[in-house]
Amino acid sequence: MTTNPYGESKVMSERTLMDTARANEGFAVSILRYFNPVGAHTSGLLGEDPNGIPNNLMPFVTKVAKGQLEKLNIFGDDYDTVDGTGVRDYIHVVDLAKGHVKALEKLDLGVNVYNLGTGKGTSVLELVHAFMEINGVEIPYEIVGRRSGDLASCFADASKAERELDWKAELGIDDMVRDSWRFEKNNK
Repeated sequence: MTTNPYGESKVMSERTLMDTARANEGFAVSILRYFNPVGAHTSGLLGEDPNGIPNNLMPFVTKVAKGQLEKLNIFGDDYDTVDGTGVRDYIHVVDLAKGHVKALEKLDLGVNVYNLGTGKGTSVLELVHAFMEINGVEIPYEIVGRRSGDLASCFADASKAERELDWKAELGIDDMVRDSWRFEKNNK
């Protein structure tokens, strides 16, 4: 089930890949479903620098921290979660890259689908507070209305990836916020 056009586009892409594999004997497909990639390479040289106003939480946070944006809008604080803000499974981009390598190494005929995530949720406010604490930077924010289609909580069951790919996320929220800020500070 999808709740928004972005999710529906992912489902349509998966259907196309599955149909292609069924129609072509000898075709191998690994579908990686991942959850909220965050972070940057620990060197601070590789990271996310979107054009314009970011659509994802962490680049928005780093732009506010750098003074390029005035404040962070947090969409809703009345969800049935630990602090009322949306809960998501944030995964460090380095863990995600390692998951891609593991999937390629185990590429088998047919279709295999794997969730790549930490298996635990972190609320928007928890992530923002971790960023401020780890990096010593204040993030002004405002709670605004919910966005249509947003779920209260969404996180991965990555047990199949651990079992079949011998992959598990190793880096946590502290690593994600530290590496994101290091990249942003280095990015001129």
